[in-house]
Amino acid sequence: MKNPVLVLASTVLVTAAIPVCISLFAYNSHSKTDILPHIQNKLKIETKLKLEKKKNVKSYETIDKESPKIKVYNHKKGIVETLDIEDYLCGVLAGEMSAEFNKEALKAQAVAARTFTVYNENSGKHNNAVVCTDFKHCQEYKSKKELLSKNGQDWMDKFYAKIEQAVKETKGQIIVYNDKPILPLYFSTSSGNTENSEEVFSTKYPYLRSVDSPYDKNAPKYASNVKINNSDFINIIKKGFPKMQISDGKLSKQISIEERSNGGSVEKIKVANTELTGRDIRSLFNLNSANFDLKFNKDYVDIIVKGYGHGVGMSQWGAEGMANDGYKYYEILEHYYSNIDIKDTY
Repeated sequence: MKNPVLVLASTVLVTAAIPVCISLFAYNSHSKTDILPHIQNKLKIETKLKLEKKKNVKSYETIDKESPKIKVYNHKKGIVETLDIEDYLCGVLAGEMSAEFNKEALKAQAVAARTFTVYNENSGKHNNAVVCTDFKHCQEYKSKKELLSKNGQDWMDKFYAKIEQAVKETKGQIIVYNDKPILPLYFSTSSGNTENSEEVFSTKYPYLRSVDSPYDKNAPKYASNVKINNSDFINIIKKGFPKMQISDGKLSKQISIEERSNGGSVEKIKVANTELTGRDIRSLFNLNSANFDLKFNKDYVDIIVKGYGHGVGMSQWGAEGMANDGYKYYEILEHYYSNIDIKDTY
């Protein structure tokens, strides 16, 4: 039998050495890449949300009334149509989110789209209509006839049925803050964090706060870049700002990013003698988002962009990632919209 003191001492040494070795290995492997912050963000959101998960699935179906009819301005036809709101929402889901997404993501989108519609009921944005079918102004809408013509019957049987189910399973549900419908902004892809509303649209909403959104890295438009030669870069800026005093020499010394938002978007950028916003640059160069970096080369500028869309509210690809990881639609909504409740209205 071995000396028990020696055995105990050896055990203590080995136990102490294991975490040190693991730490050294983790540091050495991650120090060679840029993925560590991303992994940290993912762990952060998963830990936070899974601690809040309930053992029992929530049911928000407390009222069973007939769904109301709404007036919708069809901008393609130039007429106002009367539609059942649930039928209208099926067309919105088909226009705003891929039907191939997880059903829980589609259900989150259905509740957000329904809330947007209810929020706009008394806005007066449209004469004799609650909303329109133009995504530039309200929400994208595609009728069953359009979808059948474009995608065929097989798609309708498989995917439109899925959309109808997502809408049906959330019938009447809207997102409220202090018992009032919220403005449920949503967009395609975040850069890892969403934005505070006032940092993008100037108005502060207590439910549109910056939150982690790590699942977006799997989105097809998570990263993009625009390469443009120096002369074209200068011409585009001068076209938007004719009084800009910028020259072709040493662009890197004439342009600097001064301030970023909580979500990472460029708030202020100094260009020669003028201070611009990240939204200005995004608009000028048709970038996917205002979260970008500039890399100056000898003959061209490389604009490296993260995310796609304005970045406020629910990230659709973030919702898809959460859904695929097992989160329910109400957990997705409660994550992207702060301190909200879900209310059944019919």
